[in-house]
Amino acid sequence: MKKYTILLLGSGGRESALAWKLAQSPKLEKLFIAPGNGGTMQYGTNVALSPLDFPAIKDFVIANSVNMVVVGNEDPLVAGIYDYFAADAALQNVPVVGPSKEGAMLEGSKDFAKEFMKRHSIPTAEHLSVDASTIDDGYAFIEKHQPPYVLKADGLAAGKGVLIVPDAQEAKSQLRAMLDGMFGASSSKVVLEQFLSGIECSVFVLTDGDNYKILPVAKDYKRIGEGDTGPNTGGMGAVSPVSFADECFMHKVEERIIKPTVNGLKQENITYRGFIFFGLINVGGDPFVIEYNVRMGDPETEVVMLRIDSDLLDLLEGVVTGTLADRVLNIDQRYATTVMVVSNGYPGSYAKGKVITGTEHVDGSILFHAGTSKSDDGALLTSGGRVIAVSSYGATKDEALHKSFANIEKIDFEGKTYRRDIGFDLK
Repeated sequence: MKKYTILLLGSGGRESALAWKLAQSPKLEKLFIAPGNGGTMQYGTNVALSPLDFPAIKDFVIANSVNMVVVGNEDPLVAGIYDYFAADAALQNVPVVGPSKEGAMLEGSKDFAKEFMKRHSIPTAEHLSVDASTIDDGYAFIEKHQPPYVLKADGLAAGKGVLIVPDAQEAKSQLRAMLDGMFGASSSKVVLEQFLSGIECSVFVLTDGDNYKILPVAKDYKRIGEGDTGPNTGGMGAVSPVSFADECFMHKVEERIIKPTVNGLKQENITYRGFIFFGLINVGGDPFVIEYNVRMGDPETEVVMLRIDSDLLDLLEGVVTGTLADRVLNIDQRYATTVMVVSNGYPGSYAKGKVITGTEHVDGSILFHAGTSKSDDGALLTSGGRVIAVSSYGATKDEALHKSFANIEKIDFEGKTYRRDIGFDLK
């Protein structure tokens, strides 16, 4: 059996969950997490490396005989880490789990993703891409459609580059503001979209470029406030499975969205070996794509990993060797939930460095650290807006949520807050 020394890139709750799952594999020799956080060190060794410092990553990979790189977040993929390894004689035999730079454009450019969907007849909202020179076309699109209006920064904006505007005049004003730099270079081009009304879910696929495995479906909760109110965050919690994503719905997803996406990438000679995230909306029983991501979602990973009842590293080996079809994916039939404990003020400004206590008293839940660090004397501190994801199993959604909420009460730090209604809109 081949053994792997893995470098996992990232520092959030998603990477904590991936590290937790990888650490269970008999095929794992050693796990490094760069840069990791205050919780990932229980699964491997944290390394003070930036996921975007490719030359430093190269030196580390060679010095530590790393033979697989797993990319957690989107930035290194959009920046071309797959291509960097493939073009370097010293690295080209080290597989990277993640798409090529061109494949990563599915997330790196909303316009690219929309045009890809159009070419391959993948259902999505009607759209128009505009820049400063074509803003009048954008105004005409707004006038043609009914409110509300969806405006998306074309480039990466840390999950914050989407506006849903209820009024045509305001939509025009916000379009101008975005093109004038509201989100920096990310909104130098803006994608205007028809608004779709329905309920959302997250579908994840692992592909080796030819074959794919559909991972457990999840639903995340983006708004800071209960009842889905207030500004968007990176995600306040997640639930899996999703009641409306039944066999009939998922058959439509596979036939209309997953297969055309994987086949489309292949037809266009785009190298893609890794995770594909489909952000979907259920409109009257029919799935439409809201967005692609080219990695696992966060906080969905914190429930999806609980429900993968197979060796994740074995699946990733299948991805990088083109043998995914031969690998087994078993799904745990229990519910999994995660509730994100966040710093007061998030997603706006918030304090850091608050001492976290009580984690040792948690029982029956798994803690996936997100924004945590360790002080020199070993104290656990807050270091981000999203601090810890409290994940639990249950025979029902409510049982799993009850465990998460009960264990959150045992954790304390100044400014602790969380949503108490995760899963509220699912039966």
